Amino acid sequence: MTIDLREDPIALTAALVDIPSVSLDEAVIADIVERALREQTTGFEVLRHGNVVLARTNHGKPTRVILAGHLDTVPIADNVPSRFDTDAEGVPVMFGCGTVDMKSGDAVFLHLAATVADPVCDLTLILYDGEEIAAEHNGLGHIERDLPQWLDGDLAILGEPSGGWVEAGCQGTMRARLTTEGTRAHSARSWLGDNAVHRLAPVLQRLSEYQARQVDIDGCVYREGLSAVRVQGGVAGNVVPDIAELDVNFRFAPDRSVDEAVAHVREVFAGLDLRFEVTDSAPGALPGLTAPAAADLIASVEAHGGGGVRAKYGWTDVSRFAARGIPAVNFGPGDPNLAHKRDEHVPTAQITAVAAILRNYLVGGA
Repeated sequence: MTIDLREDPIALTAALVDIPSVSLDEAVIADIVERALREQTTGFEVLRHGNVVLARTNHGKPTRVILAGHLDTVPIADNVPSRFDTDAEGVPVMFGCGTVDMKSGDAVFLHLAATVADPVCDLTLILYDGEEIAAEHNGLGHIERDLPQWLDGDLAILGEPSGGWVEAGCQGTMRARLTTEGTRAHSARSWLGDNAVHRLAPVLQRLSEYQARQVDIDGCVYREGLSAVRVQGGVAGNVVPDIAELDVNFRFAPDRSVDEAVAHVREVFAGLDLRFEVTDSAPGALPGLTAPAAADLIASVEAHGGGGVRAKYGWTDVSRFAARGIPAVNFGPGDPNLAHKRDEHVPTAQITAVAAILRNYLVGGA
């Protein structure tokens, strides 16, 4: 199978969606993308690393822009191949697994690589695998470890779905397990025990009273949140439990480090009789919108009917670039609320609009 990078990015999106590429099964789509970049672009150095396809120009331009997108999708739910239809409001849309997350963004990047003849910046394309599953499989992480020079640039644009808005930076995330202990007993003689589940009551009370912080950074408002996401306790229907666990997830603004986020959550539960264990964490990413390359992108979005600029709620791979001091934003077609759904679909006009805005940006248009 082949794909045509020069055809309309809507058609290119459909072609990519029609290539199944569930996480850990991306070899076929990587082969096709690699071959297309080698045969249909000029001036690009193309490199394959596992199932990551890399391409870059080296024309000595004053800035370098990275266009990065993952090729994998969540498991298919009877939604491949793609199909065209209209949504409830009569808007033309394309349905299919990956239309939103994020083969429409990939299609835009690949199309621009093949059709923008003389960009004002050098370009790096990174099409990677394993984003939808555990971090150990993330192809961008493998590049960060093995070929870090490919991540150097002045701005990174990830084609994550953002509805045509520039979603700047991202929240950090950390999870902690709060464990309470009691004394096991027969529930018919409960006074002989100490119920560990009941000991979670003050923990839940503090969560219900928690006031989330809102932080304005570069004009983007990040709203934090601390939530219980899992609770477990009890061994049988007639036993007072002696162990109970509550997992909490803290989504924090990127002005906090992971250590500061952990310290904050510890403070929330200070004084309670429990065991506190951090089980997972990832730093956020500052928006970096004052960097010249980012400012030029914002100007192109605002001049050509894009959605504007807002904070990114959730964590994305922009964090990897921000940790290296590179401003990074999410900018792609599709409503992120539709990602991973059985009826995942993207308005075709958004694909066209995002492609036009990025083309204008890459050629230095006003």
